[in-house]
Amino acid sequence: MDSPRTDRGASDRNGGQTGFLAGQMLVAMPGIEDPRFERAVLYVCAHDAEQAMGLAVNRPVEGLTLFELLNNLGVAPEIEAGGDLVMLGGPVERERGFVLHTDDYVSPDSTVPVADGLALTVTRDALDALGSKIRRPRHAILALGYSGWGPGQLEQELRDNVWLICDADEALLFGDDYDNKWTMALAKIGVTADHLSSQAGRA
Repeated sequence: MDSPRTDRGASDRNGGQTGFLAGQMLVAMPGIEDPRFERAVLYVCAHDAEQAMGLAVNRPVEGLTLFELLNNLGVAPEIEAGGDLVMLGGPVERERGFVLHTDDYVSPDSTVPVADGLALTVTRDALDALGSKIRRPRHAILALGYSGWGPGQLEQELRDNVWLICDADEALLFGDDYDNKWTMALAKIGVTADHLSSQAGRA
């Protein structure tokens, strides 16, 4: 798994806003033209002037658990990982895995901080940690593939009302209520699907 370039967050370490959205969530508007993102909720792991990268957190790969995937990859998990499902992070490089996790786990050579308390690791070491009783982070998701944007592309989609922006929380990131994460994210910013549906069509 290769490591993407990663912005250090939506605000700098002194609290000043950078104008970028790393550490925030994107919520698809109704009527989004790309069916791959219908009712999608994405966590933005990286965003700068040249690119943006995010992972969908409500698109489980049907029938594929983390335990099964680790076994398939030759990682001998010490735990069954509670039946955690593997996410489809996005349409780009679906053969690669990306582990978004709490920062109580760190791989010295490959973990990249994303936002306060959260980090991204995209090396085999993260898979070993997910199967470990001792090294496993408190919360983590494994996503296959990612969603990517080129220079200015995400900014244009925001201007076109393709996405809404939502603050991240652990229930949206790591909870297993995948069917309702979209409505949960909308509720967090004080809107309903019915209200948005009446305004859709501009995405």
